[in-house]
Amino acid sequence: MKMHRATHYFNAFTGIMAALLVSSLLGSNVYSGEKSTETEEGFISLFNGKDLTGWRIAEDGPWEVKDGMIVVTGKRSHLFTEKEFKNFEFKADVKTTPGSNSGIFFHTKFQEEGWPTQGYESQVNVTHKDLVKTGSIYNRVKLYKTPAKDNEWWTQHIIVKGRNVVIKINGETVIDYTEPEGATGYPSLGEKGSFALQAHDPKSVVYYKNIRVKPLAD
Repeated sequence: MKMHRATHYFNAFTGIMAALLVSSLLGSNVYSGEKSTETEEGFISLFNGKDLTGWRIAEDGPWEVKDGMIVVTGKRSHLFTEKEFKNFEFKADVKTTPGSNSGIFFHTKFQEEGWPTQGYESQVNVTHKDLVKTGSIYNRVKLYKTPAKDNEWWTQHIIVKGRNVVIKINGETVIDYTEPEGATGYPSLGEKGSFALQAHDPKSVVYYKNIRVKPLAD
């Protein structure tokens, strides 16, 4: 009888501990649909997966958070981070639908109207009529082919160290660009700036998730 009670108490204790473990694991997820970035040392999240806290919308744009993603569709607009960075590694998981256009700006500044006049844009475009494709640095280095594909998630990785910019798509380096001394038309990469996502036109539908950054030393 004593052995039976001991076994009963042990089984009950084991069940409670298992339930607590499952609860803890579920609670550790940032949100449904986004993979954890805890294994990426030094990276911090820029998007909480629930709302646009930490971001500023220009031109009253069509920005929606759904199922842990930022959904981009509608008229031209830009979504800027409130935080600014100088040297960094930036990563975002991106998915385009056929014929869609968007972009990831860096070293930019918030502006209420128009296309951003400051910073650089890493193009997001697989099959839009614009010939400048995903990974390009718009108006600087043009790619006419890209490893990215519509309707499939890819990781867009932007690394800025001083005047050097490296852009990778799913780990493949597609751009390695160094800003020349005295470059005009853009602010120097030696200054801090925001990130911004682009809503390009009403026919484009693009998704972003798992947006994170790793600040690097000056």
